[in-house]
Amino acid sequence: MSQLQPLIQPQAEPLLDVQEMQFWLEKAVAWGQADSPDTQKDTCLYLSRLRAFLQLLLTHINKMSSTTETMRRLPFLGQFLGRICWNPYVTADAASSRLLFQSLWSLYSEHPSNALERKANQWIRKVLCQLATEEDDTTTQALVKHMGVPPKEYHLKILRKMVALLLEKIGKGCSSLVNAKQRCSCGSVLAASEACVTLVTYPEAAPLIGALLQRPVTCVRAALSQEFLDAVSSAYSSQRLSLEEQAVVSLWCHSLPSLEGAVLSLLESVLTNTGSTPHNFEQQLTQSMLPKACAQHCSVFLVVNDILRSLLKQAEGNKCVLSLIQTFTSCFLRELALLQPQKAVSLKAFFPNTPQNLLVPLLTQPSEMPQEAWKDHLNWLSGSLQRLTEEEDEDEDGGTRGQCVVFEAWFLLVQCAHWVQVAVELLVMAGPEDCGPLLWLLTFYHHPTNRGHHRTQQLVNAREAWDRLRSLFLLLAPPLPPDRLQSLVELLSPRPQQPCLAPLLVLSLLVNFAVFSQKSLSEPTEILWTVVERSGLVGEAACVLSSVELRLNGGSCSSSDANRVQLRIKALQNILTHTHMEPC
Repeated sequence: MSQLQPLIQPQAEPLLDVQEMQFWLEKAVAWGQADSPDTQKDTCLYLSRLRAFLQLLLTHINKMSSTTETMRRLPFLGQFLGRICWNPYVTADAASSRLLFQSLWSLYSEHPSNALERKANQWIRKVLCQLATEEDDTTTQALVKHMGVPPKEYHLKILRKMVALLLEKIGKGCSSLVNAKQRCSCGSVLAASEACVTLVTYPEAAPLIGALLQRPVTCVRAALSQEFLDAVSSAYSSQRLSLEEQAVVSLWCHSLPSLEGAVLSLLESVLTNTGSTPHNFEQQLTQSMLPKACAQHCSVFLVVNDILRSLLKQAEGNKCVLSLIQTFTSCFLRELALLQPQKAVSLKAFFPNTPQNLLVPLLTQPSEMPQEAWKDHLNWLSGSLQRLTEEEDEDEDGGTRGQCVVFEAWFLLVQCAHWVQVAVELLVMAGPEDCGPLLWLLTFYHHPTNRGHHRTQQLVNAREAWDRLRSLFLLLAPPLPPDRLQSLVELLSPRPQQPCLAPLLVLSLLVNFAVFSQKSLSEPTEILWTVVERSGLVGEAACVLSSVELRLNGGSCSSSDANRVQLRIKALQNILTHTHMEPC
């Protein structure tokens, strides 16, 4: 066999015996794919000696500085490994197949520097993937015919071996090196991720995929293939891959497109689902794992928050968007509170653009302070926000800085709308002398900018709506005047040549008066039903009522008779849900 040269050339270190090398290469050629009884018998006879040779070969490969040097000194190494890899009696032996896999990965170049190394990488990936997944090759047919091993069982066995080996390889980082001159094993992370591209939909590969995603990045060499990240993201989003919770979070940390896709998919699901309520939002958000991921990783929160910020700019007055943003922030803050103190990041890092004097006061939950302090807290918030808007008005002719500051303050108020809801509740029992700051806060929430919103006129309209509701629910005795009810209906409809007050503002006041007023249930029910039915806002009113219930369930209720309020909410819900609910 003159065409077969020794695997090792004379100038190489004499680690391998030349005659031994020649012997095994000739054996590999002679065995072929072990499809005859004689070759099968001969393969089994020499298997133990082959394992010893493969171990010596692996040691020699690991001493080389690069794949190029290895192939220069062992020019027929690829031919030898390729022939052995297709011998089913060799690959079915656990120790032999393990040594084969190790030799292949030792030849894999993390950063190929020439055409030879690039071609070697391509060949290694192809060989491993074919061994693990193809069921119709001649190797499989030989196993079925001569060994009675079902094709699927054989390939699963190979795949599991491959996954086990790679799990062991990627678990060894720089810290595991004993000799400083050894090549860093972190390069195996990239190789493993590239090998996994065609395996991402196989359940047997899930542990390896999870381990790759969650492996701590302790070295610049421990990178993941972008092709791998794209494949995992696509398989997971199409539900062809099942990942553990932390693996999903790690995927989002590694892949911005994957995170953005998850957020946009959630938004589409939530915002297009008819009949959604704030309670439904909370369930969907919790199941999505996004709030937990945001609490654990500030970088994830900043991406999600930026998407929500853009959404809010595009749909400023959309009640569903406002409710979704508030519910998301509430879920995020709850997850953040569950973290151990040493793992928590400062609030400033999560909200870098927000006026810092507003950050803690707005993010504080009403349940975290005494109820008697709520009024003063809301007055302070209202005054602080009002000063920001006055500074914006003064900055009318200069730049956009003032607008950005006011927008960020409003965005945080939308995220922490529990304080707006408390303000509306307090307005139910407030007198004319106390309602000013609370009404300003409510008006700013629904009409944040002066340009095009006519904030001063809106405040007048809000005061008018509050006066009419107060008269109906607190002052007037039955029977209810029809003209008073009709005037509330008109407040919910556009009026010519006058800026229209946000319907959600009037609805919020109306629902809270119905819930918290001291009148017997019959009159508030009649008022609420008559107004929302005539204005065509029954579904929207039901959503506002759901928001009130969700807040009260969280412990934010100023009413001393909480049981009466809960029963009242249930009764009002029964009235409103007799008709079809629009999406919240």
